[in-house]
Amino acid sequence: MWTDTHLHLDASEYDSDRTAVVQRARELHVTRFVLPAVGAFNFDTVKKLAHHTAGAVYCLGIHPMFVDNAREEDLLTLKQKIQLSIDDPKFAGIGEIGLDGFVPGLNWEKQVRFFNAQLKLARDFDLPVVMHVRKAQDPVLKSLRVYKPRSGIAHAFNGSFQQAEHFLNLNMCLGFGGASTFTRALQLRRLATELPEHAMVLETDGPDIAPEWINKQRNAPEHLPRIAQTIAQLRGLSLQELSAQTERNAQRALPALALQS
Repeated sequence: MWTDTHLHLDASEYDSDRTAVVQRARELHVTRFVLPAVGAFNFDTVKKLAHHTAGAVYCLGIHPMFVDNAREEDLLTLKQKIQLSIDDPKFAGIGEIGLDGFVPGLNWEKQVRFFNAQLKLARDFDLPVVMHVRKAQDPVLKSLRVYKPRSGIAHAFNGSFQQAEHFLNLNMCLGFGGASTFTRALQLRRLATELPEHAMVLETDGPDIAPEWINKQRNAPEHLPRIAQTIAQLRGLSLQELSAQTERNAQRALPALALQS
């Protein structure tokens, strides 16, 4: 069983061809999907999609790249939606949240404020987090040390070995996907090779972060097994061994995944 821990398709696009996307994935034994929200405007959409997709779970959160257009009351809406979803077996946690220091022009102070507020919700409700961490490893770690959510995933990890160790010590897993398939990504591939077996989960971030063989094209869960094959070869493992390890890690990071049939 492959677990795609970060299927992030545009909601309208995903709804229109959901059956085809999921069918192609299932034919390649990808059977678990995580659908993270990016803002209050699609909280209900990701919940609906998860409930209409076998093996899918959803997260609710405000993405750092959408924070500039978010309202303060969206945090109250998030809290209310969490309260309504807390007993839903499809509800996996708070996400996609985090910090982005790469995209120019984003309001950093507002990002940090919204990130910390959402980490506090994760702590208060004892929920995992799914995090966007781009050019912001140390500030994210600083906030995690303060709020200490139970578990989670640093999606599309591309930090140092020292930063990786800090995330792991905070009970986070590190997401690896299409970027690891590029032969020029030397540091990332060294991380994928040398990190301990409990560190890693596999993801696509579809339709983004396409692997080398479809560079700059639309990504989808069907590419996850080939991404996994690349990482398995780097680590000197069989595909089955890597699958078992990363499945355990994903279920530890997001326990709702283990409840899906």
